[in-house]
Amino acid sequence: MNYIAIINQLSKNKAVFKDLLSVVDEDMALWKPTPEKWCLLEVVCHLYDEEREDFRARTKHVLEIPTAPLPSINPQGWVTLRNYIGQDYNQKLNCFLNEREQSVQWLNSLKNVNWQNAYEHSKFGDMTAQMFLCNWLAHDYFHIRQINRLKYQYLKYLTSEDLQYAGNW
Repeated sequence: MNYIAIINQLSKNKAVFKDLLSVVDEDMALWKPTPEKWCLLEVVCHLYDEEREDFRARTKHVLEIPTAPLPSINPQGWVTLRNYIGQDYNQKLNCFLNEREQSVQWLNSLKNVNWQNAYEHSKFGDMTAQMFLCNWLAHDYFHIRQINRLKYQYLKYLTSEDLQYAGNW
């Protein structure tokens, strides 16, 4: 497995997120296709929390102390517990981008890493550092797709145009 390539892509995705999420007006940042779906502001807040408290923290944990319980997370609950909808969009975006930079610096600083270190989860079995690293990148791709979908849906909502000419979404 090419860990350097995964880390490099996490680094490159910082620019992807910055380009996709910068210069978003307030209406677009808060718009939801349906009440139960997330808006761009909630996605940005989620990315920030996941960067710090899930992927970086859990990867580090499994590499350093794999036998200790994993740090607790609550991604769905954080949306309301942390009042995502009340946060400042640009501030949270900058916080996320700074956290991603710290993550990449940390990952690049690692030497002689045993990516097979594993936490034995009662439900999911062995959760290796490699699994967390790969899922970190997959999580990026998931949310890049989600952001693009939200922007597409917002355009459709804003213009009321039939957008099928652009291609089958």
